[in-house]
Amino acid sequence: MADKSPGRPREFDRDDALRAAATLFWQYGFSGTSTRALATSLGISSSSLYAAFGSKADLFDEAVRTYALRYSAVYDVALAEPTLAQVIFRLLAGSIREFVRTDDGHPGCLTSSAVMVDTSATLDVRTFVTDLQRRDEGRLRDRIERSVLAGDVPPGIDAATLSGLVQTLWHGLSTRADLGADVTELTSTAELAVALLSLERSAGVSR
Repeated sequence: MADKSPGRPREFDRDDALRAAATLFWQYGFSGTSTRALATSLGISSSSLYAAFGSKADLFDEAVRTYALRYSAVYDVALAEPTLAQVIFRLLAGSIREFVRTDDGHPGCLTSSAVMVDTSATLDVRTFVTDLQRRDEGRLRDRIERSVLAGDVPPGIDAATLSGLVQTLWHGLSTRADLGADVTELTSTAELAVALLSLERSAGVSR
């Protein structure tokens, strides 16, 4: 008898599986998404799903962490911009593109959607997301403080207040994306926000 292979080959692409799972969680919430529905969407058996991800909570945890890190990566790009106006606009515009990624088939921001408070089973990943967002806000605040010292912003700007305002805009844009706003509408809002902050004089905020 031929020896069995040491492990069964994966029947799916993990990244594709995470995207499919995230879409279901967005649509139906953690509690409303059954393991059977997940397995069907991923094109695998329930036993293969458990083998690959563990429990449904483990799959949710990995999907949320994956998307949270993608959102956080937007900060890496934005914070490298030369002026504060460009930093804020790139942060908002880059996040908008993530919120409305039609190739992933999702309606908005998973990390700020109602599914995050669906059940106590998501407490660990909620803590992870909260800590990550606080870290990113701290990175933005530090960048604003450097701009204040460099005279890159109008006088009287408080770094903590401005970083809080930008994070509030971020969450508002993500919520509107959840409600179906498209990239053009959301980007126009971001442009207007930077203009109202009187930061547009610092340098181009064109798309």
